[in-house]
Amino acid sequence: MMELYLVGRILKPRGLKGEVKILPITDYLDSFLERKFYHVGRNEDCTVLREVLKSEIRNANAFLLLEGIDSREKAEEAVGSMLYVTPEELVSLPENRAYLHELKGLEIVNESSARVGTVLDVLKMPAHDVYEIEYRGRRILVPAVEEFVEEISIEKGYMVLRRLDEFL
Repeated sequence: MMELYLVGRILKPRGLKGEVKILPITDYLDSFLERKFYHVGRNEDCTVLREVLKSEIRNANAFLLLEGIDSREKAEEAVGSMLYVTPEELVSLPENRAYLHELKGLEIVNESSARVGTVLDVLKMPAHDVYEIEYRGRRILVPAVEEFVEEISIEKGYMVLRRLDEFL
């Protein structure tokens, strides 16, 4: 099975020729102007590779005309479908940035350098992201803010958290 990453969701049709409005699920909106192909489907296990025939950015949304979606009716059928890309198609991130999937599975180390858990997930919350961590058989939530995150090393596979006892 191909490894795919979610970058957007089809919200609704625009016009009569099959153009669709996309809700970006990325911090890099301009990538919708650069990509030439998307894997489109209801889930990542059942996608069709579609060529981008036209792309536009307006008001923090992307608008795409995709190969095979050439009428309003076909665009309406595509509503709710997800747009995925392969790892090679992900935008190169600047230093000190990471994709969410790179954070999952990192070892959690406390300030004393003792391994204490694992990052299970990164949850989107209104104020900021939150790390869901497996800690000694329990799940705890830690805000993804500098106050608690001392260091993250994707290359070495760990995250150092300070004041972890405040979340127990």
